[in-house]
Amino acid sequence: MLSTLIQLFITFFKIGLFGFGGGYAMLSMIQYEVVEAHQWVDIKEFTDIVAISQSTPGPIAINCATYIGYTATGGNILGSTVATFAVCLPSIIIMLIVCKFFLAFRKNKYFSAALKGMMPAAIGLVAAAALMLMNSHNFVDYKSVIICITAFILAYFFKAGIIKIIVFAGILGYVLF
Repeated sequence: MLSTLIQLFITFFKIGLFGFGGGYAMLSMIQYEVVEAHQWVDIKEFTDIVAISQSTPGPIAINCATYIGYTATGGNILGSTVATFAVCLPSIIIMLIVCKFFLAFRKNKYFSAALKGMMPAAIGLVAAAALMLMNSHNFVDYKSVIICITAFILAYFFKAGIIKIIVFAGILGYVLF
């Protein structure tokens, strides 16, 4: 149990430290670590974890860490606590350092260039997470594709709010399945 807790801490600390761009950008890294590297969950369960993490309040990476920590330790709340703390700790440390030095470096051309370079990388990581979730567990048949395309059209072209899209997709899923 102790070795699993240590692995959870190291894994989620690393995810929190290198996961630039927010929770969705971290998804591909989380998926690699928990499904492939440590095999705490399989790909189908990971897909379910992502869905649950999106539908519960709070950041997706923290919700994933909480659930995976609980699962990896056999239903022990200490696993949830360790994984959640570990994924948050790097952000806390980095924000304390950035807040202390931001005013001094905000006009530095290298610092500004680094921030500008991180933006496209974060967009790429979010796109990678979206592509990673496009698998046979999420798109089981043409009905799933219809729901996905409809949600995209509502969001992109009609600027529908996320709550309306989720409710509409839920109703459409209930009707189609």
